[in-house]
Amino acid sequence: MPVKPLGARPDAAPDRQRLGERLRLLRKQKQLTLKALSEHSGVALSTLSKIELGQISVGYEKLAATARALGADIGELFDPRAAIASAAAPRVVRSTIEESPRYDSDNYNYRMLATRFAGKRMTPLHGRIVARRTDEFADYVRHPGQEFVIVLKGRVRICFETGERVELKRLETAYFDSGIGHIYLSTGPGDAEVLVVMS
Repeated sequence: MPVKPLGARPDAAPDRQRLGERLRLLRKQKQLTLKALSEHSGVALSTLSKIELGQISVGYEKLAATARALGADIGELFDPRAAIASAAAPRVVRSTIEESPRYDSDNYNYRMLATRFAGKRMTPLHGRIVARRTDEFADYVRHPGQEFVIVLKGRVRICFETGERVELKRLETAYFDSGIGHIYLSTGPGDAEVLVVMS
């Protein structure tokens, strides 16, 4: 599937910069070179370098792989308070969508939820789906674990690399193996909003 070039969103640059700075800090704290992190995560060295410089946005699967290689919760890439919270025992944390760390990619806009809860077994996020066609993706998204999604606004099509498609309307849900390549598309008149929980 060829990627259709999409212009960078002007408001995405500061988010990419912050994420890059956090990644560089965590990598240096672990005393890893970019090459070593690349080998441990499976993410190309050039991609990691561009992430650290805030030059590109990448999908969840590359961020999750990088966090795993660092031995960190993915929330630590987005929220410096997550590292502080990891020193304390798990407790109830509250978060609002508006105040949660934001990360925009070409196809999705993420808000990472509950970043201050240490040792999460699930990764919850609020997503706005801006993609409308499969050719807007370089490849399907794959990552270890399982995924639950509920549509909060609009209509969503989940396309799997197996050829299967699932159509969801507002308040409909799906649960699937996220190791199978998948992409979300908005099929309504505007961007769709979803709540996604990944294990």
